[in-house]
Amino acid sequence: MTELVSKKWAKALIELIQEDENISKESVLSDLRSIAETFENSKELSDVISNPSVSTEEKQIVICKLFQDKVLPIVYNFLFALNLKKRINLISEIVDEFEQELEKLKNIVRVNIISAIDLTDERKSEIKSRLAEKLHKDIKVSWGVDTDIIAGLIFNINDTVVDNSIKHKLDKLCENIIRA
Repeated sequence: MTELVSKKWAKALIELIQEDENISKESVLSDLRSIAETFENSKELSDVISNPSVSTEEKQIVICKLFQDKVLPIVYNFLFALNLKKRINLISEIVDEFEQELEKLKNIVRVNIISAIDLTDERKSEIKSRLAEKLHKDIKVSWGVDTDIIAGLIFNINDTVVDNSIKHKLDKLCENIIRA
């Protein structure tokens, strides 16, 4: 549920900043990250923000003192709205969703690639280039190693898994033999 709510708020902010081409999307992202970091690095602040017994007005005073002159006005107003709607505690999730929405605008896709062995930088670069070419997108890759897959690669692209591992192929072969 929080992912859905966070995505809704992130999309709303994206729509707002697209209305004014003078607003830098990267600056907004930077301000949002800074705010989320501030909340994460201060247990006292996190406790105040997440405490339902602290009034919205009291939280607003804290937010005002911390961020009013330190972030873009649109970001400050966004924080104000989050607080009024009692969603300020979702700031970290909203920042993540905002970044993903921003990547969509820039035609960037995140890909998680798992291999059986640690690949050389040259091989990683080759795989990344081929994948970007096939997807017609810029890609951000996170690499992982799982020796259990024996050989091959597993690609996770926007929650779609393409499993080209030997382990997967052997599992499928076993299933087919059992069914026959």
